[in-house]
Amino acid sequence: MAYLNNFDANTVDPAQSFEALPAGKYIAAITESEMKPTKNNNGHYLQLTLDVLDGQYKGRKVWARLNLDNPNAQAVQIARGELSAICRAVGVMQPRDSVELHNLPLCIKVTCKKRGDTGEITNEIKGYEKKEAAFAAAPSVPAPQATNNTPPWQR
Repeated sequence: MAYLNNFDANTVDPAQSFEALPAGKYIAAITESEMKPTKNNNGHYLQLTLDVLDGQYKGRKVWARLNLDNPNAQAVQIARGELSAICRAVGVMQPRDSVELHNLPLCIKVTCKKRGDTGEITNEIKGYEKKEAAFAAAPSVPAPQATNNTPPWQR
């Protein structure tokens, strides 16, 4: 048994279950970063938490793991390439600490992947660009057409 300190569910919005974000480009920012040991303790990865900043999915989170310290040289090379892309996207070319990358908007390319262990669909970040890249990729929206109910001076 655990004491819940007079918890009242009437005063707290219920948690919502979140499906994976649809594949696409999103404006996001790194809000948290932490170096963590790998599962078998033979290296470390930089875990990044990114928050979507606008649109329908504003406030949603996605995560990236960069294997910066790993016995697999190819994993390290991939992670360093991703970190370079992040640095270029946010304009911080020589960060001394991952916190220097926080709260700077960038465009992330999100894909969907089926997990092998659970079969659930999860998100992966497959690219990082300057935030302007999201707008360059967006299709142009045609201007609304005037209707017969619109006065001529507003057409």
